[in-house]
Amino acid sequence: MKKENFKRGAKDGIPIALGYFAVSFTFGMMAVAGGLSIGQAVLISLTNLTSAGQFAGLDIILAGGSCWEMVLTQLIINLRYCLMSFSLSQKFEKNMKNRHRFVTAFGVTDEIFGISASQKGRISPYYNYGAMCVAIPGWTLGTLAGAISGNLLPDFMMSALSVAIYGMFMAIIIPPSKTNRAILAVVTGAMAFSGLFSVLPVLKEVSSGFVIIIVTLVTAGAAAWLRPVQEEEGVKVES
Repeated sequence: MKKENFKRGAKDGIPIALGYFAVSFTFGMMAVAGGLSIGQAVLISLTNLTSAGQFAGLDIILAGGSCWEMVLTQLIINLRYCLMSFSLSQKFEKNMKNRHRFVTAFGVTDEIFGISASQKGRISPYYNYGAMCVAIPGWTLGTLAGAISGNLLPDFMMSALSVAIYGMFMAIIIPPSKTNRAILAVVTGAMAFSGLFSVLPVLKEVSSGFVIIIVTLVTAGAAAWLRPVQEEEGVKVES
């Protein structure tokens, strides 16, 4: 059972790893171009699995920002992973041991959360382990390849790679939106609500990190209230 779940997670993690490679390739190039060593760039990607957080953190490092600025920026940008972890914890077996929760929490990213949350019934932590064992090397190796390449690629290719992560997001949300009207409503509602923060005068002043948190709480809360997911009885996975 553990082996089957691990293999299934690894298989689902392959597209994520390919997308991560493209995005982190750009990060590696930018990090080395800004003065970081190849080893430093790779270490950042290996220990911080957050694209938005890494790019924001790189800007602070290159600008000579303070540690407090780095901490607050990362807290705001990555606070959404707390919400994802809370949600994902409901998908795991209730008596799953804490060591599994700690390890899987380290690997919670937008994409891994997406494939985990879309699974039917409760899931095994070994499914997440499989996805992590493919996705994390993809992100790290992409950084290494980009760092080695340096500034060899032209600017238009760097710009193209920088938007690759949005393609991954679309690949995650479109398939389930086609078959589940509740998910479609959540996606469109989140997009519309998020758009208000970019056009309304007062809301435009809210930082991007807080926008993600607010939109997530409002749309997910509304969906949970209007269309609650019924608990599946008798579904148990090995922990």
